[in-house]
Amino acid sequence: MNVLVVEPLQKPYNKEIANTLDSLQSEVGGYIEALYPYDDPVALICDENGKISGKDLNRGLRGEDGKIYDVIAGKFLVVGLGLEDFDSLSPELSEKYEKLFHTPELFMLVGKEIIAFPA
Repeated sequence: MNVLVVEPLQKPYNKEIANTLDSLQSEVGGYIEALYPYDDPVALICDENGKISGKDLNRGLRGEDGKIYDVIAGKFLVVGLGLEDFDSLSPELSEKYEKLFHTPELFMLVGKEIIAFPA
């Protein structure tokens, strides 16, 4: 399946991988966790222990107000959603999420707010 790979401090890129649990775990470097923060039929697949294991912070997830509510640690994948499983990302969604995650970010905690800076 075609996925968008987003690594810390790098620009996203497309990659063809097998649609298996082993392949997904190998790509993110750990047990997978699926996040569904967008209305589009996509999932973000990341290492569920990325923060705990000390992986580099990658990209911020923002609410409707534009403020960061969470940060993904380690490499993650943007995948499409099929009827019952993950699926290839459509070219249109791949382009949309490449633009969204195009700029690598660095983070700082200021009081109780997470601030992101372009890397």
